[in-house]
Amino acid sequence: MNMAQTVTQNTRGMKTLQPLDVELRGVFKFFNQEPAVHGIDLDVKQGEFFSILGPSGCGKTTTLRLIAGFESVDAGKLLIQGQSMTHIPPYRRPVNTVFQSYALFNHLNVWDNIAFGLRLKKFRKSEIESRVQEALRLVKMESLRSRFPSQLSGGQQQRVALARALVNRPAVVLLDEPLGALDLKLRKEMQVELSNLHKDLGLTFIMVTHDQEEALSLSDRIAVMNQGKIEQIGTPSQIYEHPQTAFVADFIGDTNLFSGEITALEAEYVQIVTKTGLSIVVARTEDTPTELLKSVVVSVRPEKIQLSLYQPSLVNNCFEGRLVNVMYLGTHVNYVVQLINGININVLQPNTLGNLPDCNTPIYAWWAESDCLAISQ
Repeated sequence: MNMAQTVTQNTRGMKTLQPLDVELRGVFKFFNQEPAVHGIDLDVKQGEFFSILGPSGCGKTTTLRLIAGFESVDAGKLLIQGQSMTHIPPYRRPVNTVFQSYALFNHLNVWDNIAFGLRLKKFRKSEIESRVQEALRLVKMESLRSRFPSQLSGGQQQRVALARALVNRPAVVLLDEPLGALDLKLRKEMQVELSNLHKDLGLTFIMVTHDQEEALSLSDRIAVMNQGKIEQIGTPSQIYEHPQTAFVADFIGDTNLFSGEITALEAEYVQIVTKTGLSIVVARTEDTPTELLKSVVVSVRPEKIQLSLYQPSLVNNCFEGRLVNVMYLGTHVNYVVQLINGININVLQPNTLGNLPDCNTPIYAWWAESDCLAISQ
């Protein structure tokens, strides 16, 4: 088989070839002459849990449907296991899709729902029996094989949908908002099960979601989409700790954003003066903009900010303000601090069981130079 490969490094630093299961090269998809997917490039490695994350209407579901074959590519190339999918219909692609709605047949029981695709493909009865039994074992549904979808909980229906996809032994499992219909507690449980299932099977999973926490907790890598384009691809820690655009910084988790210009450059730091007059010092990294008067956005995560009732002996990034809101969240407390220039910032701190300060309390907010990022606008 003509298997596409990507160069990676093993633990000894030697270069190795890792197969690619899915490749998109300059892919466009138009609806009514408007691009829903705008020239994206994407590599998904064999055995990877890859998530496509973004807000509603960003093109993530269209991208998944292009891979599945439910939509056709208008321009560019789409390959699965090194083979062009240009003229390959959905039923002949080595992929299976798990939909948010589950799409189970209500008149068939669990066993028959899972066996449906195999029967359609004229598998032998003994092979169907073996494969369905194995799929039921994988999703822990053996005891419920005779129940109908209406007799199952949301989580159980999700397991059946997964089993129906896995029974065909696809190279790639496509997950379209797979946990979106579940309540919070069950969704957390299913995230763990989905992660374990992926590790046990070693298959390639591609998941579409708008849930940042879900993508961060499950994925090996994430592609963040916005308005039909990919803003950034990276590991969960890269996406969260080192966002490359203001959109990614704002969309992934919570952050405080300050717009300004670079006014001074040092060997290890850059200084930014914001539009509201704050002077912020940012530690330089290889990605830090270093052009004087360049417009940038400074991102500071709420959990990186410290609070003090007394003025710390700090020169940089320490600002006077007052509390305008205190929100108790159980394990954490969210504070809204209005700085003296009138800008509100969010601060997230662990709940240490101390007495919470009252609103309007004078307070100082500060953070380290290495705890903020300057991002080009």
